Amino acid sequence: MIGIVRFPGTNCDRDVAQWVHEQGDSYKFLWHLDRVADLSSFDALILPGGFSYGDYLRSGALAARSPVMASVREYAERGGAVLGICNGFQVLVESHLLPGALVRNENLRFIDDWVELETVSERGPWGENLAASPPTLRLPIAHGEGRFYASDSELNRLEERQQVWLRYVDNPNGSRNNIAGVLNEKGNVAGLMPHPERAIFSWMGSQDGRRFFARGGTKSHAGRG
Repeated sequence: MIGIVRFPGTNCDRDVAQWVHEQGDSYKFLWHLDRVADLSSFDALILPGGFSYGDYLRSGALAARSPVMASVREYAERGGAVLGICNGFQVLVESHLLPGALVRNENLRFIDDWVELETVSERGPWGENLAASPPTLRLPIAHGEGRFYASDSELNRLEERQQVWLRYVDNPNGSRNNIAGVLNEKGNVAGLMPHPERAIFSWMGSQDGRRFFARGGTKSHAGRG
């Protein structure tokens, strides 16, 4: 069972549900006001993309303070697998469950395009299938505040600790070190700006989104502390 966290303004929840279904998993939606005492029955949690709370203040800033995120934090601290996609990535960063910051694109414009990615780290439940042939992934992006930023010292730590998960082949937004996705120190929490759930059928333009679900991978990292 995969938990899909919804906020006001989330608009990729149904896409993620379809993505999960196509991998043979069941899912349940979790609402932003729900303070769930026990999430141990879930094999993983996914925070989808969208414009949570209308992206007021900063993208993900208000969602990070919603009641459900206290439950997500406890689940992650117990080793549960958590994935944030686009706005979900921003929420995890604003919640300090992932390092760095996501700021306005270098060209100050919203970017809706396809990108090529390379896998940097295979750590954790979300990266177990990504190093398989071919060596790069083709996924779509759609964001205005997707430029990954960190200080020089923090970037060095991320590189040394293998927390850089995915890197753009051709940097579309000015992200430092071409970073498209990162991991927490344990490797169980991951975030990326591209949308794997929008790349599961050939008619979409790519099926590379299917490679993010290693069979049994999320189950072995479920938060059952």
